[in-house]
Amino acid sequence: MTTSNTILGQAALLEVLKAVGEPTRLRLLRLLAHEELSVMELVHILHQSQPRISRHLKLMSEAGVIDRFPDGAWVFYRLSENAALTPLVDAVLAALGDEDGGDLRALEEVRGQRLEAAQGYFENIAPVWDQIRSHYVDDGEVEAALVRIVGDAPVETVIDLGTGSGRMLSLLASKAKNAIGLDLSQQMLNIARARTKESGLSGIEFRHGDITSTRLNGQSADLVIIHQVLHFLSDPGQALKEAARLLRPGGRLLIVDFAPHRLEVMRDEYQHRRLGIGDDDMDHWHKTAGLRLTQSLSLPPHAEPGLTVRIWLMHKDN
Repeated sequence: MTTSNTILGQAALLEVLKAVGEPTRLRLLRLLAHEELSVMELVHILHQSQPRISRHLKLMSEAGVIDRFPDGAWVFYRLSENAALTPLVDAVLAALGDEDGGDLRALEEVRGQRLEAAQGYFENIAPVWDQIRSHYVDDGEVEAALVRIVGDAPVETVIDLGTGSGRMLSLLASKAKNAIGLDLSQQMLNIARARTKESGLSGIEFRHGDITSTRLNGQSADLVIIHQVLHFLSDPGQALKEAARLLRPGGRLLIVDFAPHRLEVMRDEYQHRRLGIGDDDMDHWHKTAGLRLTQSLSLPPHAEPGLTVRIWLMHKDN
């Protein structure tokens, strides 16, 4: 389908209307308006066969209504980012109202199962989290790069979203007057508290919470860190929006994650939802969040198989 950035032609408009003009496809549209989902998650929610769901998704994708993106052995779908389609899709979704509430309840069940699996994983591996991570990357090299990127500029408040074992706070909190570490796993928070205490750091506040909706006061942080977290999330873009909300004007967001890879074991055994984070996705997320990318860095593994670490530094303009 061919469109301009802001206007749909008549033929394209008819193609889009035909693509969404079917009960199951309307249900799919509503679900994908909430978040990107895999084929199997949609099969579970709608209680329809995988071939049937895949056929509907294919028609909507060919019409440009939704975007298809493979991630290793999985395939995910999300609403199209075509600006010309946004008003039409919004109007369709508004007209649907609250019909098919059962789909949204099933979506919440999927989210709950996803969260339970991730939390169970973290609870099980929390005592050896750093050993597992260091098996794939050279932590010393990564941490030296982070210290170098953050530099010596004074920091009033640092917030570590998805703090895990608290390693980033141990590394960088000494540069700040105030520090907050937030995580969904109480076990990880307990380890973070113990680790930072052993490091002699004081004045760090730990909170239990979701990094996509922190309930922290906005525009208060000079530095927000998201370290090796985005690949676990169904909606990384929302995490960047929340980070941007927390940053004061002129503040910085530091993100560390894996580059795209093909190691399915990371998904099968370690609950990674995404096999790395691509620059195209990151570019879209940070622009949508109102952030400006100022630096990026790749740190390849010293031995194969291994994972390349990517570092992105972003600023929130005044």
